[in-house]
Amino acid sequence: MKRFKVLMIEDNPGDVLLTSEALEESKYVIDVDVVHNGRDGVDYLFKRERFEQSDRPDLVLLDINLPLKTGHEVLQEIKANPRTREIPVIMLTTSSMQADILTSYQEQASCYIVKPSEADQYLDFIKVFDKFCSTLVV
Repeated sequence: MKRFKVLMIEDNPGDVLLTSEALEESKYVIDVDVVHNGRDGVDYLFKRERFEQSDRPDLVLLDINLPLKTGHEVLQEIKANPRTREIPVIMLTTSSMQADILTSYQEQASCYIVKPSEADQYLDFIKVFDKFCSTLVV
């Protein structure tokens, strides 16, 4: 069974909890690291400061509305660097605005998912997540 290392960049503790619990239902083994703002997300990915020992994630779950650096800014930095541009990024956010969706794909997001508003809707998220992960398994 493939094991996935996921970096979740999310500032809302409730969303972290719901997403983490949902990921436990995945058919894949998921190890999740969480950072709570965009700057820490970039530092984690580039092994800066307190994240020197961080592992390279297999994929990133990225919120758009983050403190210190927006999800769009984080995505731009990930995709601009040859060391990180191949890491798949799933935008997982409350925004259903067409502009955010289009911008995310223009910035090379791999997938865009609007966060479920109810806990039971996270099962639909896991179906999409597992389907996406199945494309990463070699």
